[in-house]
Amino acid sequence: MVKVCRPGLTPAAARGTMPSGKTLKLVLYEALQLAALAVPVLVVMERFAALVRDVRGRDLTAYWLVVAAAVAYVTSVVLLVWVPLKYLILKRRRFISGITQWRPTALAYLILCTLPCFAIFIASSKVQVDRGLRLDRFSELPVSLVLVSLICVDITERIRSCRLIGRYSLDSDLDVPGPVLTQLEPVTTVTGQLHADEGQKGSTQSAPQATNGGTSGRWRDLAAAPARPAPGRPAPGTAYLYSSPSRRRSSSGPLGFLWRRDGRAEVFADSFLFWLDTAEMVRVAGEPAVFYSAWVFPVYALAFLSTLRAVFTPRNPLSSSAGVALQDVPFCVVRVALIAVFGFVTPVLYPLKNVLVSLTFVYFAFLARLRVFRRQSMF
Repeated sequence: MVKVCRPGLTPAAARGTMPSGKTLKLVLYEALQLAALAVPVLVVMERFAALVRDVRGRDLTAYWLVVAAAVAYVTSVVLLVWVPLKYLILKRRRFISGITQWRPTALAYLILCTLPCFAIFIASSKVQVDRGLRLDRFSELPVSLVLVSLICVDITERIRSCRLIGRYSLDSDLDVPGPVLTQLEPVTTVTGQLHADEGQKGSTQSAPQATNGGTSGRWRDLAAAPARPAPGRPAPGTAYLYSSPSRRRSSSGPLGFLWRRDGRAEVFADSFLFWLDTAEMVRVAGEPAVFYSAWVFPVYALAFLSTLRAVFTPRNPLSSSAGVALQDVPFCVVRVALIAVFGFVTPVLYPLKNVLVSLTFVYFAFLARLRVFRRQSMF
């Protein structure tokens, strides 16, 4: 097959003009994150502008002033903060190269997009309460758009290092075929050492006398050769790791596709589960009884504090304590208070989840390490 190139370009140069897969993936991720930054702010501000227009008696001047302020805010934020930050991250300049335990992109997004949107939600409630009106609760498209954009940024940050085509796993355990036999390092116990010392003493006493300053050749061979276990029985002190043989049989055959796993798909499920509790708290703020009351302030404030957990990397040791301190404990207090004041505006499942997560974290992280809980007689 003959390859046709433009005049003056060699085949290698022609291939060099084509954008690579990494470049296309980078452009895709950056476009998604930029859209997730700009679109929620513009949509929420336009909804707030329409609310101000209706509150002020169909005043179009107020509407266009708010819209112009939204466009100016997005433009200035993108040009002055977002683009320089992305340049430093991609080029690994200055202090950005040493950041490994938290994500600057997530922090910038929370401050530049999520915080203003939640502030507009609170301002819309305040504007209507002061005028004695109930026109718009911002309960559907704006709130869902803010949360979906936040999840989109979180997912793109998690799978940024992954390939989008072919087989790939975020966890190396998913690539281990079965069954696998792995011989671990032998571990010598105290009892085994005592038996070894006794056997050494016995062998020294029963060893044949040296002839002409040396032992017989047969004894040297027996002393140098390691002890061989019986057939089918592993040597004492040696551990083996087996994977289940049924996994290999089940992963093949006509239903083998049901056993397939991929870390990239699991990232999407984990991200939505990660934000489920925050989404429920924001949904409670959209209830008319809560939205048109003073409770909308602590609800949105705590919802924003819970989003700060996204700043930490998924494998950061501070993720567990940050989840309890920023989400479970404050959410539990607010939800119990909301149920006491407004009734069951939120399911009992969520405060129960907050209580169980907080108690189990305190017990296993602190109480279980105490000396009184480390006694061998206890379960």
